[in-house]
Amino acid sequence: MSSPAAPHSSQLPLFHVVGFSGHRHLGNPAGVAAAIRTALESLRKEAPGEWIGLSSVAIGSDQMFVDQVLGLGMSWHVILPLPKAEFQKDFNADEWADVEQMITQAEHMRVISENGAREDAYLDCGMETVNGADLLLAVWDGAQARGKGGTGDVVDYAKSLGKPVLVIDANTLEVRRENFDKLKRDDRSLTQLNKLPAASAGWGDNPFNAPANIFAFQQKCDFAASHGAPQFRRLIIGTVILHVLATLIAAGALSFDLHFAIIPWLKLLCLMGALGVALLLKHQHHSLHNWVHCRLAAEFCRSALATWGLPRGTPLFEECDVASARGLNRTLHILHSRSATAQPVPMEEFKRIYIEKRIDDQLKYYRRQEARALPLFARLKLGFWIATILALGCTLAYAVCHTAHLEVPPGITTAVFYFLPISLPVIAASFISLISINDLQRRVARYREMQLMLEDSRKHALFCQTWNSLERIVMKTERALRQEMLEWHSITSFAESH
Repeated sequence: MSSPAAPHSSQLPLFHVVGFSGHRHLGNPAGVAAAIRTALESLRKEAPGEWIGLSSVAIGSDQMFVDQVLGLGMSWHVILPLPKAEFQKDFNADEWADVEQMITQAEHMRVISENGAREDAYLDCGMETVNGADLLLAVWDGAQARGKGGTGDVVDYAKSLGKPVLVIDANTLEVRRENFDKLKRDDRSLTQLNKLPAASAGWGDNPFNAPANIFAFQQKCDFAASHGAPQFRRLIIGTVILHVLATLIAAGALSFDLHFAIIPWLKLLCLMGALGVALLLKHQHHSLHNWVHCRLAAEFCRSALATWGLPRGTPLFEECDVASARGLNRTLHILHSRSATAQPVPMEEFKRIYIEKRIDDQLKYYRRQEARALPLFARLKLGFWIATILALGCTLAYAVCHTAHLEVPPGITTAVFYFLPISLPVIAASFISLISINDLQRRVARYREMQLMLEDSRKHALFCQTWNSLERIVMKTERALRQEMLEWHSITSFAESH
């Protein structure tokens, strides 16, 4: 079941997920089936994009839902409470044969619990169905769940989260909607990214020949992030420098008893400049948000492109619950799942390309970043220590001379005892501020950590001889790269909002 064609070569499709829960025993199976079909048809008309069904395959309502989903040409993802060997115990031989045949039609399968109590597994399965869906469709008689994990529990959980719920009364077939004002009929974030103009110049690779629209989408997000990056760090540095200049002018005027008419105007000019830069930063809030948004999307797509050759759609972003990227992450995972079985890549070829195009490229990137950040960090730190030590020396000299009543030339008294003790601490503080603004201490340490991780991953990947072992290394590597990106996102978003 292929995804709908993107309207533009650099756009990605939108997906919605309808989760399902329902009773096993029904008084009017035909009526329930018709009501489920009508509900699904209504949802597809109400919200653009492709709708995907998500459910288990228990006897009764679950299988009825699957039949209607597949009958409408929709994709279906199966979620099992237990491993198949254990889940099989709930069916007789003929029933299980039907279940196995039905599972083969699922586009994706997920198993919730590998151990633990059986009832707990069914409750967890129902809760995960709600968590993975935009909306819950339930066939429910309105009664409390008869056992842990029953439909009543699942509906209550969905309501507690404020999820949209569409309930078909199991007895009367009456349809009731709740929280439908919270149904996200579109994904604003993905829509904004789709509207970005195609990259006028591209760079990077599509190593495993992922669909052209995904590669083009990554290229335009990367291009927009690289060319639209606001200079907010430089602007913040500008405010610090202007404040320091204003302080130095004021300290010099007081220390050297300067009364030139231009001096207060110079101080005013520095302070007004600092205020202007601060206002400019506030005015650029929207562009800052767009920059962070585009960079995050570009890196998520880069991760997907680098792993497109895996034989199954690995949930790369399962732990990345960034609200603005949920729609994009879902789209990438679904498209990868559909592509993985259709375009197998030999393991040795995947390994070679992944090491060269992902691990080695990232190693070069972090080495380059460290080479840029380390000298700046060293210079600013040296500046702090020089200013601090000089301030201590001047203050000590003043204390000794004042206590011992030593005669000191007026010029030295003014410069060393008055001006420098005021200005040097301000200069030292500005050096520390610049280190903090540029996040240099964390960045240098992080760049080194990432290089060690990538070098370790490279060694392990070279030795891998099975898909399972290679996939584990790939997941470990992508998880670390993803964590670095999320850390950057958090720090940058905080700086952006302040």
